[in-house]
Formats: sequence, structure tokens, C-alpha cells
Amino acid sequence: MKFSLFKPPMDRHLLKSREYLEEAKIKRVEHQAAAEHHGALTQLYAERICRIEAEISQTLQEGLKSSPPLPAADSQSVPPQSDSVLVYAPRALQA
Repeated sequence: MKFSLFKPPMDRHLLKSREYLEEAKIKRVEHQAAAEHHGALTQLYAERICRIEAEISQTLQEGLKSSPPLPAADSQSVPPQSDSVLVYAPRALQA
């Protein structure tokens, strides 16, 4: 009979190696799924950027067509005053 108190049996080492192998295979599948998900998100955002840029371009073109022509600037014209803008004191000064 062989005394193997200080030497681990080979079977235990093989079982642990197989567990590591299974875990690595599962992680590979998880990462492949995540990569596919990120690829789909990349495509989605690329399409979204194109759509938003087209909407902005279309809005700007429509705005240029429908806006009245600007009056010619002469040396005596004064820019209009904006009475609708209210300037508030900073909160630090209000206390």
C-alpha cells in the first residue's frame, strides 16, 4: 500500500483542471454574446447618428427657406434690446 498523505492524488488535479476548462468555455460563450451585443449597439448608434444628422440638416434647410431675408445692416441701425432676459444675482450674494 502506497502512502500518499503529502502528495495529492492525480485524479484530484485532473478534476480541477476539467473544472477550469469548463469555466473557460462558459466564459468564452458569455464574452462572445457580449461582443455580439456591443456590435449590435454600435450599428444601432451609427444609424441613430445618421438619422439625427439628417433631421438637423432638413430642419436647417427648411428654416433657411421659410425665414424672411434679413434687413441690410446700415451704420445707424441699433440692435434690438432684449427685455425678456432677466439676470439674477448669484445664490451666494442672495444669502
